[in-house]
Amino acid sequence: MVRCNIGYMMLEKIDAIQERFDELERQLGEVAEDYQRAAELAKERADLEPIVAKGHAYRQALQRLEEAEALKDSEDEELRQLALSDLEELPPIIEKLERELKSMLVPKDPRDERNVIMEIRAGTGGEEAALFAADLFRLYTHYAEARGWTVEVLSQNETGIGGFKEIIFLVKGRGAYSRLKYESGVHRVQRIPVTESSGRIHTSTVTVAVLAEVEEVDIDIPEKDISIDVYRSAGAGGQNVQKNSTAVRITHLPTGMVVACQDERSQLQNKLRAMSILRARLYEIEEQKRRQEITNDRRAQVGTGERAEKIRTYNYPQSRVTDHRINLSSFNLPAVMDGAIDEFIDELSLRDETERLAAVSAEDDEED
Repeated sequence: MVRCNIGYMMLEKIDAIQERFDELERQLGEVAEDYQRAAELAKERADLEPIVAKGHAYRQALQRLEEAEALKDSEDEELRQLALSDLEELPPIIEKLERELKSMLVPKDPRDERNVIMEIRAGTGGEEAALFAADLFRLYTHYAEARGWTVEVLSQNETGIGGFKEIIFLVKGRGAYSRLKYESGVHRVQRIPVTESSGRIHTSTVTVAVLAEVEEVDIDIPEKDISIDVYRSAGAGGQNVQKNSTAVRITHLPTGMVVACQDERSQLQNKLRAMSILRARLYEIEEQKRRQEITNDRRAQVGTGERAEKIRTYNYPQSRVTDHRINLSSFNLPAVMDGAIDEFIDELSLRDETERLAAVSAEDDEED
Protein backbone atom coordinates (compact mmCIF):
# COMPACT_ATOMS: atom_id res chain seq x y z
CA MET A 1 0.00 0.00 0.00
CA VAL A 2 1.21 3.52 -0.80
CA ARG A 3 2.57 5.27 2.28
CA CYS A 4 1.37 8.88 2.53
CA ASN A 5 2.29 11.65 4.94
CA ILE A 6 0.06 10.36 7.68
CA GLY A 7 2.61 7.60 8.32
CA TYR A 8 2.33 4.04 9.46
CA MET A 9 1.96 5.06 13.10
CA MET A 10 -1.24 6.94 12.28
CA LEU A 11 -2.59 3.90 10.42
CA GLU A 12 -1.81 1.79 13.46
CA LYS A 13 -3.85 4.20 15.60
CA ILE A 14 -6.76 3.87 13.18
CA ASP A 15 -6.48 0.07 13.37
CA ALA A 16 -6.52 0.19 17.17
CA ILE A 17 -9.62 2.39 17.14
CA GLN A 18 -11.33 0.00 14.72
CA GLU A 19 -10.55 -2.91 17.06
CA ARG A 20 -11.97 -1.00 20.01
CA PHE A 21 -15.06 -0.10 17.96
CA ASP A 22 -15.65 -3.76 17.10
CA GLU A 23 -15.15 -4.74 20.74
CA LEU A 24 -17.74 -2.14 21.84
CA GLU A 25 -20.29 -3.51 19.39
CA ARG A 26 -19.71 -6.99 20.78
CA GLN A 27 -20.07 -5.79 24.39
CA LEU A 28 -23.25 -3.85 23.57
CA GLY A 29 -24.85 -7.10 22.49
CA GLU A 30 -24.02 -8.65 25.87
CA VAL A 31 -25.20 -5.93 28.28
CA ALA A 32 -28.64 -5.18 26.91
CA GLU A 33 -30.30 -5.29 30.35
CA ASP A 34 -27.64 -3.18 32.12
CA TYR A 35 -28.92 0.18 30.92
CA GLN A 36 -26.21 2.29 32.58
CA ARG A 37 -23.39 0.17 31.19
CA ALA A 38 -25.06 0.05 27.78
CA ALA A 39 -25.33 3.84 27.76
CA GLU A 40 -21.63 4.20 28.59
CA LEU A 41 -20.63 1.78 25.83
CA ALA A 42 -22.98 3.42 23.33
CA LYS A 43 -21.50 6.85 24.05
CA GLU A 44 -17.94 5.61 23.55
CA ARG A 45 -19.02 3.86 20.35
CA ALA A 46 -20.67 7.03 19.05
CA ASP A 47 -17.49 8.99 19.79
CA LEU A 48 -15.38 6.53 17.78
CA GLU A 49 -17.78 6.02 14.85
CA PRO A 50 -16.77 9.17 12.87
CA ILE A 51 -13.08 8.20 13.13
CA VAL A 52 -13.82 4.65 12.00
CA ALA A 53 -15.80 5.92 8.99
CA LYS A 54 -13.08 8.41 8.04
CA GLY A 55 -10.39 5.77 8.46
CA HIS A 56 -12.30 3.41 6.17
CA ALA A 57 -12.57 6.11 3.49
CA TYR A 58 -8.85 6.84 3.84
CA ARG A 59 -7.85 3.21 3.41
CA GLN A 60 -10.11 2.85 0.38
CA ALA A 61 -8.50 5.90 -1.21
CA LEU A 62 -5.02 4.51 -0.54
CA GLN A 63 -6.03 1.18 -2.07
CA ARG A 64 -7.36 2.90 -5.20
CA LEU A 65 -4.13 4.87 -5.50
CA GLU A 66 -2.07 1.69 -5.25
CA GLU A 67 -4.17 0.03 -7.94
CA ALA A 68 -3.83 3.10 -10.18
CA GLU A 69 -0.03 2.98 -9.79
CA ALA A 70 -0.08 -0.64 -10.95
CA LEU A 71 -2.31 0.08 -13.98
CA LYS A 72 -0.83 3.35 -15.24
CA ASP A 73 1.31 1.48 -17.82
CA SER A 74 -1.41 -1.02 -18.80
CA GLU A 75 -1.71 -1.97 -22.46
CA ASP A 76 -5.48 -1.63 -22.09
CA GLU A 77 -6.02 2.02 -23.03
CA GLU A 78 -9.29 2.35 -21.08
CA LEU A 79 -7.73 0.98 -17.89
CA ARG A 80 -4.65 3.19 -18.40
CA GLN A 81 -6.77 6.35 -18.73
CA LEU A 82 -8.79 5.45 -15.63
CA ALA A 83 -5.55 4.88 -13.71
CA LEU A 84 -4.08 8.22 -14.86
CA SER A 85 -7.31 9.96 -13.85
CA ASP A 86 -7.15 8.41 -10.38
CA LEU A 87 -3.47 9.36 -10.02
CA GLU A 88 -4.45 12.97 -10.65
CA GLU A 89 -7.62 13.08 -8.53
CA LEU A 90 -6.74 10.93 -5.50
CA PRO A 91 -3.70 12.70 -3.95
CA PRO A 92 -5.61 15.87 -2.92
CA ILE A 93 -8.48 13.71 -1.63
CA ILE A 94 -6.03 11.63 0.43
CA GLU A 95 -4.31 14.77 1.71
CA LYS A 96 -7.68 16.17 2.86
CA LEU A 97 -8.57 12.88 4.59
CA GLU A 98 -5.18 12.91 6.32
CA ARG A 99 -5.76 16.40 7.71
CA GLU A 100 -9.22 15.45 8.93
CA LEU A 101 -7.99 12.23 10.54
CA LYS A 102 -5.11 14.00 12.26
CA SER A 103 -7.55 16.50 13.72
CA MET A 104 -9.87 13.73 14.89
CA LEU A 105 -7.00 11.78 16.44
CA VAL A 106 -5.66 14.67 18.49
CA PRO A 107 -6.31 13.77 22.14
CA LYS A 108 -9.27 15.74 23.45
CA ASP A 109 -9.34 17.34 26.87
CA PRO A 110 -11.55 14.98 28.90
CA ARG A 111 -12.97 18.02 30.71
CA ASP A 112 -14.26 19.70 27.55
CA GLU A 113 -17.85 18.50 27.94
CA ARG A 114 -18.11 19.48 31.61
CA ASN A 115 -19.82 22.38 33.33
CA VAL A 116 -17.52 25.15 34.53
CA ILE A 117 -17.05 27.13 37.69
CA MET A 118 -15.97 30.68 36.85
CA GLU A 119 -14.38 33.01 39.38
CA ILE A 120 -14.19 36.73 38.58
CA ARG A 121 -12.20 38.97 40.93
CA ALA A 122 -11.50 42.69 40.88
CA GLY A 123 -7.78 43.38 40.55
CA THR A 124 -6.02 46.73 40.38
CA GLY A 125 -8.29 49.75 40.05
CA GLY A 126 -10.44 49.70 43.17
CA GLU A 127 -14.14 50.42 42.61
CA GLU A 128 -13.67 50.67 38.84
CA ALA A 129 -12.21 47.15 38.75
CA ALA A 130 -15.19 45.89 40.75
CA LEU A 131 -17.58 47.53 38.28
CA PHE A 132 -15.79 45.89 35.36
CA ALA A 133 -15.98 42.54 37.17
CA ALA A 134 -19.76 43.00 37.12
CA ASP A 135 -19.59 43.85 33.40
CA LEU A 136 -17.69 40.64 32.69
CA PHE A 137 -20.20 38.63 34.70
CA ARG A 138 -22.99 40.05 32.50
CA LEU A 139 -20.92 39.29 29.39
CA TYR A 140 -20.56 35.62 30.32
CA THR A 141 -24.19 35.41 31.41
CA HIS A 142 -25.32 36.65 27.98
CA TYR A 143 -22.90 34.29 26.24
CA ALA A 144 -24.21 31.32 28.21
CA GLU A 145 -27.84 32.22 27.56
CA ALA A 146 -27.18 32.50 23.81
CA ARG A 147 -25.82 28.94 23.82
CA GLY A 148 -28.67 27.54 25.89
CA TRP A 149 -26.59 27.13 29.04
CA THR A 150 -27.69 28.12 32.53
CA VAL A 151 -25.85 30.28 35.06
CA GLU A 152 -26.05 29.75 38.82
CA VAL A 153 -24.33 32.13 41.24
CA LEU A 154 -22.41 30.22 43.92
CA SER A 155 -20.88 33.08 45.87
CA GLN A 156 -20.62 36.86 45.54
CA ASN A 157 -19.08 39.81 47.34
CA GLU A 158 -20.79 42.99 46.13
CA THR A 159 -19.71 46.60 46.46
CA GLY A 160 -22.04 49.45 47.26
CA ILE A 161 -22.48 50.75 43.69
CA GLY A 162 -23.16 47.57 41.73
CA GLY A 163 -19.71 46.06 41.37
CA PHE A 164 -18.21 42.77 42.55
CA LYS A 165 -15.06 42.32 44.54
CA GLU A 166 -15.57 38.66 43.71
CA ILE A 167 -18.27 36.55 42.11
CA ILE A 168 -18.18 32.78 41.63
CA PHE A 169 -20.76 31.10 39.42
CA LEU A 170 -21.53 27.79 37.73
CA VAL A 171 -22.18 27.56 33.99
CA LYS A 172 -24.12 24.40 33.20
CA GLY A 173 -24.25 23.10 29.65
CA ARG A 174 -22.67 20.55 27.32
CA GLY A 175 -19.30 21.74 26.13
CA ALA A 176 -19.15 24.75 28.45
CA TYR A 177 -15.55 24.11 29.45
CA SER A 178 -14.42 23.58 25.85
CA ARG A 179 -15.44 27.16 25.02
CA LEU A 180 -14.93 29.11 28.23
CA LYS A 181 -11.52 27.68 29.21
CA TYR A 182 -9.85 30.27 26.99
CA GLU A 183 -11.24 33.10 29.16
CA SER A 184 -8.93 32.31 32.07
CA GLY A 185 -6.42 35.10 32.74
CA VAL A 186 -6.14 38.83 33.35
CA HIS A 187 -8.64 41.11 31.58
CA ARG A 188 -7.62 44.78 31.33
CA VAL A 189 -10.08 47.65 30.85
CA GLN A 190 -9.25 51.19 29.76
CA ARG A 191 -12.05 53.72 30.21
CA ILE A 192 -13.23 56.79 32.13
CA PRO A 193 -14.65 55.48 35.43
CA VAL A 194 -18.09 56.70 36.54
CA THR A 195 -16.36 57.80 39.75
CA GLU A 196 -13.86 59.98 37.84
CA SER A 197 -14.81 63.67 37.78
CA SER A 198 -11.88 64.91 35.67
CA GLY A 199 -12.60 62.68 32.69
CA ARG A 200 -9.25 60.87 32.74
CA ILE A 201 -8.93 57.36 31.31
CA HIS A 202 -8.02 54.78 33.93
CA THR A 203 -6.60 51.28 33.47
CA SER A 204 -7.97 48.54 35.72
CA THR A 205 -7.69 44.77 35.76
CA VAL A 206 -9.93 41.83 36.59
CA THR A 207 -8.85 38.20 36.91
CA VAL A 208 -10.97 35.36 35.54
CA ALA A 209 -10.42 31.73 36.55
CA VAL A 210 -12.22 28.95 34.66
CA LEU A 211 -12.41 25.59 36.44
CA ALA A 212 -14.00 22.41 35.18
CA GLU A 213 -16.64 21.10 37.58
CA VAL A 214 -15.45 17.80 39.04
CA GLU A 215 -17.16 14.96 40.84
CA GLU A 216 -16.17 13.48 44.20
CA VAL A 217 -14.74 10.45 42.38
CA ASP A 218 -12.37 12.71 40.40
CA ILE A 219 -10.52 14.03 43.43
CA ASP A 220 -10.43 12.72 46.99
CA ILE A 221 -10.38 15.25 49.84
CA PRO A 222 -9.90 13.48 53.19
CA GLU A 223 -11.95 14.94 56.03
CA LYS A 224 -8.77 15.43 58.07
CA ASP A 225 -7.55 17.86 55.39
CA ILE A 226 -10.40 20.34 55.85
CA SER A 227 -11.65 22.64 58.58
CA ILE A 228 -15.29 23.80 58.43
CA ASP A 229 -16.59 26.95 60.15
CA VAL A 230 -20.19 28.16 60.13
CA TYR A 231 -21.39 31.70 60.72
CA ARG A 232 -24.33 33.99 59.99
CA SER A 233 -24.87 35.13 56.43
CA ALA A 234 -24.39 38.84 55.94
CA GLY A 235 -25.71 41.29 53.39
CA ALA A 236 -23.99 44.27 51.82
CA GLY A 237 -22.14 46.32 54.43
CA GLY A 238 -22.00 43.43 56.87
CA GLN A 239 -25.61 43.60 58.10
CA ASN A 240 -26.75 40.22 59.37
CA VAL A 241 -29.70 39.01 57.34
CA GLN A 242 -30.17 35.61 58.96
CA LYS A 243 -30.48 34.63 62.59
CA ASN A 244 -29.19 31.10 61.97
CA SER A 245 -25.61 30.23 61.12
CA THR A 246 -26.04 29.08 57.52
CA ALA A 247 -22.86 30.46 55.93
CA VAL A 248 -19.98 28.02 55.54
CA ARG A 249 -16.24 28.57 55.36
CA ILE A 250 -14.04 25.61 54.39
CA THR A 251 -10.27 25.73 54.81
CA HIS A 252 -8.12 23.18 53.00
CA LEU A 253 -5.35 22.67 55.53
CA PRO A 254 -2.55 21.34 53.28
CA THR A 255 -2.77 24.33 50.91
CA GLY A 256 -4.36 26.99 53.12
CA MET A 257 -7.04 27.50 50.46
CA VAL A 258 -10.27 29.03 51.82
CA VAL A 259 -13.73 28.82 50.23
CA ALA A 260 -16.78 30.55 51.70
CA CYS A 261 -20.42 30.34 50.60
CA GLN A 262 -23.38 32.12 52.17
CA ASP A 263 -25.93 32.73 49.41
CA GLU A 264 -28.05 29.63 50.03
CA ARG A 265 -30.59 29.48 52.86
CA SER A 266 -29.35 26.22 54.35
CA GLN A 267 -26.01 25.31 55.83
CA LEU A 268 -25.98 22.04 53.87
CA GLN A 269 -26.47 23.75 50.51
CA ASN A 270 -23.69 26.23 51.24
CA LYS A 271 -21.38 23.41 52.31
CA LEU A 272 -22.09 21.45 49.11
CA ARG A 273 -21.36 24.54 47.01
CA ALA A 274 -18.16 25.32 48.89
CA MET A 275 -16.94 21.73 48.49
CA SER A 276 -17.71 21.87 44.76
CA ILE A 277 -15.58 25.00 44.38
CA LEU A 278 -12.78 23.50 46.48
CA ARG A 279 -12.73 20.29 44.43
CA ALA A 280 -12.56 22.27 41.19
CA ARG A 281 -9.68 24.42 42.44
CA LEU A 282 -7.66 21.47 43.72
CA TYR A 283 -8.29 19.51 40.52
CA GLU A 284 -7.10 22.48 38.46
CA ILE A 285 -3.88 22.66 40.51
CA GLU A 286 -3.19 19.00 39.74
CA GLU A 287 -4.03 19.52 36.06
CA GLN A 288 -1.64 22.46 35.85
CA LYS A 289 1.14 20.33 37.32
CA ARG A 290 0.41 17.59 34.80
CA ARG A 291 0.29 20.01 31.86
CA GLN A 292 3.55 21.61 33.00
CA GLU A 293 5.30 18.25 32.92
CA ILE A 294 3.85 17.18 29.56
CA THR A 295 3.91 20.46 27.62
CA ASN A 296 6.90 22.27 29.07
CA ASP A 297 8.17 22.97 25.57
CA ARG A 298 4.85 24.62 24.61
CA ARG A 299 4.21 26.83 27.64
CA ALA A 300 4.02 30.01 25.60
CA GLN A 301 1.20 28.63 23.45
CA VAL A 302 -2.51 29.41 23.61
CA GLY A 303 -4.61 28.02 26.44
CA THR A 304 -2.14 27.73 29.28
CA GLY A 305 -4.68 29.56 31.44
CA GLU A 306 -2.16 31.10 33.82
CA ARG A 307 -3.80 33.91 35.74
CA ALA A 308 -0.72 36.14 35.46
CA GLU A 309 -1.22 36.45 31.71
CA LYS A 310 -2.78 39.65 30.39
CA ILE A 311 -5.00 38.01 27.83
CA ARG A 312 -7.36 40.76 26.67
CA THR A 313 -7.77 44.55 26.72
CA TYR A 314 -11.12 46.36 26.52
CA ASN A 315 -10.49 49.93 25.30
CA TYR A 316 -13.71 51.93 25.62
CA PRO A 317 -12.60 55.23 23.99
CA GLN A 318 -11.65 53.34 20.81
CA SER A 319 -14.47 50.75 21.10
CA ARG A 320 -11.75 48.14 20.67
CA VAL A 321 -11.24 44.73 22.26
CA THR A 322 -7.86 43.07 21.66
CA ASP A 323 -6.88 39.51 22.51
CA HIS A 324 -3.12 39.61 23.01
CA ARG A 325 -2.58 35.86 22.65
CA ILE A 326 -3.65 35.86 19.00
CA ASN A 327 -3.27 39.58 18.19
CA LEU A 328 -6.92 39.80 17.18
CA SER A 329 -9.02 42.94 17.65
CA SER A 330 -12.72 43.68 17.42
CA PHE A 331 -13.93 47.26 17.02
CA ASN A 332 -17.43 46.48 18.22
CA LEU A 333 -16.94 46.66 21.98
CA PRO A 334 -20.68 46.97 22.82
CA ALA A 335 -21.39 43.67 21.04
CA VAL A 336 -18.49 41.97 22.82
CA MET A 337 -19.71 43.18 26.21
CA ASP A 338 -23.12 41.74 25.29
CA GLY A 339 -21.57 38.29 24.87
CA ALA A 340 -20.29 38.27 21.28
CA ILE A 341 -16.94 36.60 22.02
CA ASP A 342 -17.13 33.63 19.63
CA GLU A 343 -14.78 35.44 17.23
CA PHE A 344 -12.03 35.25 19.84
CA ILE A 345 -12.88 31.77 21.13
CA ASP A 346 -13.03 30.28 17.62
CA GLU A 347 -9.58 31.63 16.76
CA LEU A 348 -8.12 30.55 20.10
CA SER A 349 -9.57 27.08 19.65
CA LEU A 350 -8.15 26.84 16.12
CA ARG A 351 -4.69 27.92 17.28
CA ASP A 352 -4.83 25.47 20.18
CA GLU A 353 -5.80 22.60 17.88
CA THR A 354 -3.07 23.56 15.41
CA GLU A 355 -0.46 23.38 18.15
CA ARG A 356 -1.77 20.03 19.38
CA LEU A 357 -1.74 18.69 15.80
CA ALA A 358 1.87 19.82 15.42
CA ALA A 359 2.75 18.03 18.65
CA VAL A 360 1.10 14.80 17.46
CA SER A 361 2.87 15.04 14.09
CA ALA A 362 6.20 15.57 15.83
CA GLU A 363 5.60 12.49 17.99
CA ASP A 364 4.72 10.43 14.89
CA ASP A 365 7.90 11.61 13.11
CA GLU A 366 10.00 10.57 16.12
CA GLU A 367 8.31 7.16 16.28
CA ASP A 368 8.73 6.62 12.52
